[in-house]
Amino acid sequence: MYTRVEVEPSDNCPMSANLAFKNLTDPFRATAVRIFDGQPDGAMYEVAGWSSEADGSPAEAWAVQVEDSGAGAAYLIYGGDWGIRLRPAGSGEAWSAGQPDQWGETHLVLADRDDIVAAEIS
Repeated sequence: MYTRVEVEPSDNCPMSANLAFKNLTDPFRATAVRIFDGQPDGAMYEVAGWSSEADGSPAEAWAVQVEDSGAGAAYLIYGGDWGIRLRPAGSGEAWSAGQPDQWGETHLVLADRDDIVAAEIS
């Protein structure tokens, strides 16, 4: 099975993507990720998919382990047709393309499962 990342340029992320990844596991919903952006222990960010509905709105974000040519396996984080959106964990701000502490990406590829918080299944 393959996961396709098809993202159109938007206010969320000016870049586009049209990629395919070979799945090694089933996808699961993701709510946060750890990103190592110059901090030794990384920082946690909430993640949402970003949809073109209503001219930009949050959607579910997903994670799946995929084949990676460099490391053998990695975790793909992906979302809506406008990519994913990130904000500092616990920020309390509403999801919005206009929030200065939030940003969009087409997708992320992370090395470790420990850097992903899965949604609780109810």
